[in-house]
Amino acid sequence: MDSQPVPESAEAADPQSSIRAEISREMVRLYKEQFGRGPTKAKTDFAGPDVLVCTLEDSFTPAERRLAEMGEHQRLRDTRLYFQHATKDEFIGTVERLLNRKVRAFNSSIDTHRDISVEVFHLEPLGAGAVSNDGQG
Repeated sequence: MDSQPVPESAEAADPQSSIRAEISREMVRLYKEQFGRGPTKAKTDFAGPDVLVCTLEDSFTPAERRLAEMGEHQRLRDTRLYFQHATKDEFIGTVERLLNRKVRAFNSSIDTHRDISVEVFHLEPLGAGAVSNDGQG
């Protein structure tokens, strides 16, 4: 009987894609929990060895969409960033738990014209037991 090799899943071939996907899922969950609606698109990538960027799209609630339609972009931005600041520990804790790395700074930004948010996590330099951006411990 001739056996054929079983193709590896993308996550098995690239363990880092699995952790990035998990971070994206957790960001969506946190948004839904904090803002009442989760984004419909989420992507997480490393921007170098010590910076993690989560991009989240289409997360506005109906009331927030109405504020944007009314041209109240600064009010919408201020409200979102205020809530983001109030819950930063949850966002930081999630990334620290999943990457086993300490977050040294957290930045949050939103484009209220396009409904795209960015969560940026600046990580402590890679140490023993941490997950690097190439999937190695």
